This record gives sequence, structure tokens and C-alpha cells, in this order.
Amino acid sequence: MKPYKAFLIVLAVLIVDQAVKLWVKTHMIIGEEIVLTNWWRLHFTENPGMAFGMVLPGVWGKLFLSVFRLAAVGGGIWYVLHLLKTKAHWGFVTACSMILAGAIGNMIDGAFYGLIFSDSYGKVATLFPQGGGYAGFLHGQVVDMLWFPMFHGFFPNWVPFWGGEYFEFFRPVFNVADSAITSGVFIILVFQQYFFVEETTKEGVAQQQQNTEALGDEEKLSFQ
Repeated sequence: MKPYKAFLIVLAVLIVDQAVKLWVKTHMIIGEEIVLTNWWRLHFTENPGMAFGMVLPGVWGKLFLSVFRLAAVGGGIWYVLHLLKTKAHWGFVTACSMILAGAIGNMIDGAFYGLIFSDSYGKVATLFPQGGGYAGFLHGQVVDMLWFPMFHGFFPNWVPFWGGEYFEFFRPVFNVADSAITSGVFIILVFQQYFFVEETTKEGVAQQQQNTEALGDEEKLSFQ
């Protein structure tokens, strides 16, 4: 896979992710909802933690998560470059590029949105507000807006633990970056036999060539 193709994948995901987040942040207030279809809504919320609304508590939890995101992005960039250098399967490189793009997208929110935006509680946020943003570096909130409440109802009473309780699928609110990460992981899990069998075959061919060359050298020595 050509390096520029991996770069374009990362760039495309980032452009879409940040464009949607910027629009939501500058046009909606926290909790506002736009119904697109019966099963698809834009629901503006901000996530101080991980993907799909999971949270690490406290200021130190937020700081740890932000630093972890930075480290993950750095490691992801190195790994994708390594895959390109070793000519890994194009599908695996594509999936890893999607995961990297998603990590960068959410890292941008956590690192910079607190600096460049005012808060969104009760009003639409202002970009580059006077007096500064709502939080410091690495303490911003991740913007989420995609909600797909496709099915909802109550569990039958005979269901263990949750009998009679209300359920909704799919409940978490997420963003384009989360989707890219999830899709990348899904591609790897589903097609791993094609990605890694090819790598194993390449290693086997290379080892066979080395063995052949070594055998040839021994035969040359035996004739001398």
C-alpha cells in the first residue's frame, strides 16, 4: 500500500470528524437533539472520558486519559509507518489507519477544545471566546452526537437480572472518530486470517530463500 493512501484515509476521517464536531459545537447546546429519522438522531453531549461515554473519574483521571491518548497517537503513527515499510497487507494498513485517525480525532477534542471554545451549557459555544475557553490544555471534552435508538422496550419478566426493565438499542452516543476506531477493530477481527496468513507466507518464503542460499553456499564449499 502506498504511504499517501494511508495518509488520505487518516485525513479523510479527520476532516469528516472535525467538521461534524465543529458544526455541532457551534450550532447546538448540550442536550439539544435533532431527529433525522425514527432511528437516527443528532444528540449533542460531551464526553469527559473514553469512547461511548465511558468515564475515568476526577481531574487526574481526565489528565491520565489525555496523556494516554497522546501516547497512543504517537505509537499509532509509528506502527502505521512500520506497516508501510514492511509492506503489510493493504487491508490491515487501512484498518490501522482508521483506528489512528479516530484516536487523533478524539485527542484533538481533549487537548484543544477546552482552549478554543466556551462551554455549551444553555447557549451555543463561541469559538475563540474573549477570556479564553472553558478548560485548560488536555482538559477538554470530547464532542459526541451520533445516536441510533433503533429498538426500545421492556425486557420480559423471565429474563434474569433485567426482567421488566426498560432497554434501548443502541443507547451510547458517539462520534465519527469512535466509529472509525470501532470499524477498524471490526475489520481486523473479521479479516485477520487474510491479513496475517499472508504475512506468515511471506516470512516462510523469505526463510526458504535463506535456507536455499545457505545450502548453495555449503555445496560450493564441498566442491572446493
